[in-house]
Amino acid sequence: MERVTVNTLAADRPGWAGYVELLKPITWFPPMWAFGCGVISSGQSLVERWPFAVGGILLAGPLVCGTSQVVNDWFDRHVDAINEPDRPIPSGRVPGRNALYFAIAWTLVSLGISTLLGPWVVAAAVVGLALAWAYSAPPLRLKRNGWWGNAAVGLCYEGLPWFTAAAVLSAGLPAAEIIWLALLYSLGAHGIMTLNDFKAISGDRMMNVRTLPVQLGADTAAHVACAVMIIPQLVVIGLLMHWQQPIAAGIVALLVVGQLALARRFLSDPIRFATWFSGFGVTLYVSGMLASAFAVRGVIA
Repeated sequence: MERVTVNTLAADRPGWAGYVELLKPITWFPPMWAFGCGVISSGQSLVERWPFAVGGILLAGPLVCGTSQVVNDWFDRHVDAINEPDRPIPSGRVPGRNALYFAIAWTLVSLGISTLLGPWVVAAAVVGLALAWAYSAPPLRLKRNGWWGNAAVGLCYEGLPWFTAAAVLSAGLPAAEIIWLALLYSLGAHGIMTLNDFKAISGDRMMNVRTLPVQLGADTAAHVACAVMIIPQLVVIGLLMHWQQPIAAGIVALLVVGQLALARRFLSDPIRFATWFSGFGVTLYVSGMLASAFAVRGVIA
């Protein structure tokens, strides 16, 4: 009776709403933010390059990230039928193979838009889209192992858009300081990705999706996620001090202290507080990205 009610409510929604839901707009923020950090860290003026900035942000968020979400939902449809039966595919709001066709079409649109933004962006789009499919689709299906899958997502969400924006605006390989920041924040994002896995432990275990909570247990995985988030930021603080940016280093340090305070509640009950920590802790994390981007702008100027 409960399943019938869920599907009845789902059927009342507009048909297009299921496709928008597949794109998961809430997930677009991290790569769009990272692209913006890349723009800022480059130190270049956008007076004449604002179309690139706008196009790059759209490509990083709604297009490439949106594609990854549709691909993931299609290949996770059996897991979602257990964990989240109201999702567009298991609920029938996006019927048949429509989601797969939508993923292919969105991939092609993303590649087409990338050609308008230059060779660096095309290369980044190809890498990002390839990882998006490899993460969810057989035979690789990187998400079957939380270590590899989360690394791929962290790279696509943080490092790749940051590096790409800086490379285009710098007209070549970005400064070493920019590359270090992009890599470190990508590594920290591995921990952020683990936070998303606590809500689906039962279904993942049944479908042999070996996320870190499934492999290590909820408590151990929670400690690992926090450590992976925090340690790269400590390295960032050290680098900022080395680059003679004490104000930025102090800001990031305060943000890390805030994350540690929030982490105490998360670690007390990881399954209950994972979403809460993802909302508040990640906000502090990305704020540190912005502070670091402004700092490195001053270093390479």
